[in-house]
Amino acid sequence: MAEAKNVTFEGIMADLKAGNYAPVYYLMGEESYYIDKICDFIAEHALQPEERDFNQTVLFGSDVTAAQVADAARRYPMMAERQVVIVKEAQNLKQTDQLEKYFKKPMPQTVLVMCHKNGVIDGRKREYVKTIREAGVLFESKKLRDRDLPHFIESYLKQREVSIDPKSTQLIADAIGADLSRLTGELDKVIISLPKESRRVTPQVVEDQIGVSKEFNSFELQNAIVNRNVFKANQIVKYFDDNPKAGSIYKFLPMLFSYFQNLMIAYYAPQKQSQEGVAEWLELRNPWAAKDYMTGLRNYSGMKVMQIISKIREIDAKSKGLDNPNTPPGELMKELIFYILH
Repeated sequence: MAEAKNVTFEGIMADLKAGNYAPVYYLMGEESYYIDKICDFIAEHALQPEERDFNQTVLFGSDVTAAQVADAARRYPMMAERQVVIVKEAQNLKQTDQLEKYFKKPMPQTVLVMCHKNGVIDGRKREYVKTIREAGVLFESKKLRDRDLPHFIESYLKQREVSIDPKSTQLIADAIGADLSRLTGELDKVIISLPKESRRVTPQVVEDQIGVSKEFNSFELQNAIVNRNVFKANQIVKYFDDNPKAGSIYKFLPMLFSYFQNLMIAYYAPQKQSQEGVAEWLELRNPWAAKDYMTGLRNYSGMKVMQIISKIREIDAKSKGLDNPNTPPGELMKELIFYILH
């Protein structure tokens, strides 16, 4: 299916906050956070509180037909400028022909919000997609990639006038992952815990509020590997082996693979002696982010990096049971760390 062009969460929210409402919002995708944010804003702001009883309707795709949704959207508002019709679980609607007819001629007095979660419209329905775009807003809410989480965390906190250091950002990203609803919930908990005179998130705050050890975590493991600190790396791996909930091979293999893959690419940077040059070559957000790669270039030869990448692939296969009937994950992690550091 062709992607909706130039439609972003930020752009939609800017229009809504300016009071510019489209007749149709079709919100779809794997990330429910943005869908819920847009839907909730419309539900709370498109109508005055006293107008909602008669002019705001919430339907569920598993309980209604497309024809019933279209009929609800065609009604006129009662003593209000507009009405709002919200369809949750829109992915469960069958036979969308009647909706397609509505999209071709939507009511200007209606704001119809379709919440289609855990997927997108069937790519074969090109005409249906085209009709939605012409009627209003078609938005795909995509899961954030792990590498984009630090930027999301920093932006979320900055909007709330809270600062955070890079280490704390990575600790939170590694601990919570890309579930934005859970992530923002944890960030809100951290924000509430901060004293008024110190609006800054530190590793100690993360440890206290989220429960991530500031000494034994993926950030410190990668740092120990980058700097070839054998003792610290083995300390952390042992900690994870004794505390499986704190970390596992399934979590750290992607992290290590990503680092060494980028390190291999860094070897081909035209200006690999320059931190700025490596940052630009790797398309990093700022030169500071290239610091670990500069250290890696000094501590690992290109041949060793290639061998490490191959070893990570081997351990990944073994962790999934391929050619490995008995070795537990903790032992596989120790084997990999030993290979990397020796």
